[in-house]
Amino acid sequence: MNEVFEKLERCYESVKKKVDFAPKIALVLGSGLGDYADSIRVEAELPYGEIEGFPVSTAPGHDGKFIFGYVGEVPVVCMKGRIHYYEGYPISDVVLPTRLMKLMGAEILFLTNASGGVNPAYKAGDLMLMTDHIACFVPNPLIGANEDKLGVRFPDMSEIYDKELREVIRGCAKEADIPIREGVYLQLTGPSYESPAEVRMLHTLGADAVGMSTAVEAIAANHMGMKVCGISCVCNPAAGLSPQPLTHEEVQEAANAAAPLFKRLVTESILRFGQK
Repeated sequence: MNEVFEKLERCYESVKKKVDFAPKIALVLGSGLGDYADSIRVEAELPYGEIEGFPVSTAPGHDGKFIFGYVGEVPVVCMKGRIHYYEGYPISDVVLPTRLMKLMGAEILFLTNASGGVNPAYKAGDLMLMTDHIACFVPNPLIGANEDKLGVRFPDMSEIYDKELREVIRGCAKEADIPIREGVYLQLTGPSYESPAEVRMLHTLGADAVGMSTAVEAIAANHMGMKVCGISCVCNPAAGLSPQPLTHEEVQEAANAAAPLFKRLVTESILRFGQK
């Protein structure tokens, strides 16, 4: 048994001792959705620091705890504060929470994040349904000894973001009259924002939005057989597409402004997922 899997099992045993809850959907709350947990029927909360060996989020605007509860009648676990590679953790720690939520029982991973718009047609506040991703300069989380209990050595990535789940989100957005774009998300390491030359490169590669999370989590979830979907809140034009310098405050403000529609779309989608 490899060290990564042993650590995951220790975390899982630690969670089981503290919380008795079986989620169907795992939701990662990105910037702008941090208070989404306030709208669910909470059954339990578990700070990351109380889980043996669990990495603790240090990013501004990211609390560090799991929220267990219900959206309607759908059991969910919300990750309020994710772990980023730029915080200095090994990539195996970055995806440990994803793997842990799968062990808890989650069948679907719903990823959300804040991003910069690489597509020049995108503006601050746009919501983008992820159709695919590019992991750029971040280590693949599956590097190292494979644990067959988690998944196969060479998992297929032809459809990382589940087609049926995307169709559900698309339908919910249409019914609620919520404008939504669709595109390719690209993950870089951060924590610095991209240079204008890098943004031009990303556009050439086929990216529509760029951020510092998400792709590695989607890879790990897909490896374990979870269905994955994701929505990104485009909070600013990427460097070189706007005369203004990029700041975390700008990202947070745009995310907060888009939050009501973002929350509504997430809620309606989860309710629909629960019917499947």
